[in-house]
Amino acid sequence: MPYKSRTISNALIILELLNKRKNLDNKDKHHYFNLKKGYQGEVLFDNLTEKLQCECLILNDLLLVVNNTTFQIDTLIIVAGKIYFFEVKNYEGDYYYEHDKLFKKPNLEVINPFHQLSRSESLLRQLLLSLGFKLQIDASVVFINPKFTLYQAPLDKPIIFPTQISQYMENLNAIPSKLTENHKKLAEQLLSLNNTDSPFKQIPPYDYDQLKKGITCAKCDSLSVSVMKKKCVCHECGYREPITSAVLRIVKEFKILFPNEKITTNTIHVWCQVVQRKGLFEKYWQLIFMLSEFINGLTTSKILNDFSPSSLDEGLFAGFTPVLRSHFFHENTFDSFIVTFGLSSLS
Repeated sequence: MPYKSRTISNALIILELLNKRKNLDNKDKHHYFNLKKGYQGEVLFDNLTEKLQCECLILNDLLLVVNNTTFQIDTLIIVAGKIYFFEVKNYEGDYYYEHDKLFKKPNLEVINPFHQLSRSESLLRQLLLSLGFKLQIDASVVFINPKFTLYQAPLDKPIIFPTQISQYMENLNAIPSKLTENHKKLAEQLLSLNNTDSPFKQIPPYDYDQLKKGITCAKCDSLSVSVMKKKCVCHECGYREPITSAVLRIVKEFKILFPNEKITTNTIHVWCQVVQRKGLFEKYWQLIFMLSEFINGLTTSKILNDFSPSSLDEGLFAGFTPVLRSHFFHENTFDSFIVTFGLSSLS
């Protein structure tokens, strides 16, 4: 179990949503695919580090600042007396190394990950010293993709190739390690210094009118989705999604794209381009808004002034309850909501 799990970046989430609803230009599309591929490679590496049985603390996806300089760490593993630091690359295809530069065949120069690693290692060392820790750092570049080949690979660079990863993990697992409170203190300090808002994110400008409207398919991202009874049905791949899940998903996506926009029934209705069963959708919105305002700390009297729980349809609420429990809200929060508004009989 990692001490800090990896989360998908806000930039990648937004680019993924934009890619469904507008035609990204070549530069933005390339950036989106690179972010997505990089994240997928990091997750593959996480699947391996999570299997480690040795006593260690794993911190994924750290964004740190030292001396006004920002640097990122893909994976950091703390063991007794040492820190392992990994730069994960999901490169695919044939590459070659020449004159301290990395090229993808035939002659496309790419960012040299060894320069990135050296810079981040130096900054991490400075940060550790400022926190009062003097630990050895073992930094490596991990090429995670099995379809990656590097010609003229330098022997003096800390490289872990796809064919070496399994053995490397076995060796790491065999290292005797006994963690102390100081190691946990270091992990906590690094977590407290972690930044969630990356200065490196590149999100193209967009507005409401530029984006295609409609319910997207949760499986293939198509906008060819219509509401049939209590299901959202995709006419491209045939995927059928319960309308309850679709409602929650679409509202959540809208809030990510337009965090400053007030969500209303009409706004989401237009956004979804639903031309039938508006009355049913309005009941879904009402329940969502009641829950959202409850979670955001609004007083019970204010919520009751805006909404009427007694108007909720018994069958609708009963069908919505398991979805809300499992996908959207902390169970204790949802239980508290039910008790506060006297909805126990409906759930």
